[in-house]
Amino acid sequence: MKGKKFQRLIKRTIDIAVSLIVLVPFLPIWIIVAVLIKSTSKGPVFFLQDRPGLNKQIFKVYKFRTMKPGSEKMVKGQEVTSDDNRVTAIGKLLRRTKIDEIPQVLNVLKGEMSLVGPRPERIASLKDYDEEISKRLNIRPGMTGLAQVSGNIYLTLAKRYRLDVYYVENFSILLDLKIVLRTVGVVLLGENRYLNKSLVEINQGVKEIAATKEETVLK
Repeated sequence: MKGKKFQRLIKRTIDIAVSLIVLVPFLPIWIIVAVLIKSTSKGPVFFLQDRPGLNKQIFKVYKFRTMKPGSEKMVKGQEVTSDDNRVTAIGKLLRRTKIDEIPQVLNVLKGEMSLVGPRPERIASLKDYDEEISKRLNIRPGMTGLAQVSGNIYLTLAKRYRLDVYYVENFSILLDLKIVLRTVGVVLLGENRYLNKSLVEINQGVKEIAATKEETVLK
């Protein structure tokens, strides 16, 4: 990110502009989604959780709730799949279309997140970070990211970290644009469509994270 002050300024300007566009005109859709969540399952409309952001600063991430209350504890290596019985009926639709992530425009407006960047993980995941993986905290976390448009849950955790670090070290507005456009494809066609079709080529060799430790949920 060093030497890219102008691009960071453009990135922040785009973040604010797009978030306002999503927030204001689409407010009726927010209300409809909230009604559907409350009418089909018990629990709150929103899912709030502490996550580490830029330079490990803790913030509360906002999402539409898609899982049954008490289902937030995850196990490393156990991703939330489309047939997961912890996900509510409306939650499956929200997760498939990524609508559950839309409230994070509030995090973007607050300066806690960006439209594009490494997904914010749970605080518990920090204990697994080494010096290399910690680089993903050198930039604001994003609503979508390089790993999310390269296979996401179908990738190992180590591969997702590798893509996150690549993004941090090679950030550009052009790369952001490519990720945003690919995100549209992911929403329309599904994450599995882009498995083994990464936008970038990166070196191999980042060690796999032990699969027995508690999961860092990327969503």
